[in-house]
Amino acid sequence: MRIAKLLNPKLDYVFKRIFGSIGSEEITKEFLRAITKENITDIKLDCNPITEKDLYDDKISILDIKAKINNNINCNIEMQIVDRKNIEKRILYYWSKMYTSSIKKGDDFDKLEKGIVVLLSDYNIDNLKENNNYITKWQIREEKTHKLILTDVLEIYIIELRKVSKDSKENSSLKAWLEFINNPEEKPKMGDKEELIKAREILEDMSRTKRERYLAEQREKWIMDKHAIHAAGFDKGKKEGIEEGKHQKEIEIAINLKNQKHSIESIMQATGLSKKQVEEL
Repeated sequence: MRIAKLLNPKLDYVFKRIFGSIGSEEITKEFLRAITKENITDIKLDCNPITEKDLYDDKISILDIKAKINNNINCNIEMQIVDRKNIEKRILYYWSKMYTSSIKKGDDFDKLEKGIVVLLSDYNIDNLKENNNYITKWQIREEKTHKLILTDVLEIYIIELRKVSKDSKENSSLKAWLEFINNPEEKPKMGDKEELIKAREILEDMSRTKRERYLAEQREKWIMDKHAIHAAGFDKGKKEGIEEGKHQKEIEIAINLKNQKHSIESIMQATGLSKKQVEEL
């Protein structure tokens, strides 16, 4: 079957099918190696399949990727294409859930396992607008020395896909992965890793399958519709808030003028309030 257009790997459903499905272990291992620069020898992926119901759900972690690295590190990978304005709190919540759930009640704290969160965003994060690097790594560090790390159990990697420059001369494994995610239609380059080529083959297979295309399109439509509804509600609430604030200010001015014994007519003219509104103050 000829592929009209490849599905968008930035869509969380497609992203999870490429990197989070059983059988994709070597792909995800190589991708995480490129991000963390760590020696990852073993990886286990969450075996929970994606159901059609999940595509119309906004519960946290349904379409995130959960992985176990080297048998003692928990990892959560999330792809976001819509700016929800609370992503910093969201990723800390992911990490805290992973960290606290790594031991059972009554276990010693030394059994707590390291947690890594990887966020890929298809938008620029407000708190990072001063930073031009497409990847940032976050840990708990001492304020003045910066190099002193309190503990290594917390690592957060944030990748802002829009900051990846196609024209950059950088030739790194991570940039190759991100160029694939940003521009999947481009053919693999000489020297691309076997796992990257395999990831593109999975995307091609998905794109040829009518069922997969349908599910991906339904997921994208649901996300965009939900985002539009949220944005409309926010704009309406913002406008109503401005109007309410303006009206409250008019009332305050009218009360002050009334206390100063100004005439009702002059107060009406100064504030725009009706005669009845002024009289009732």
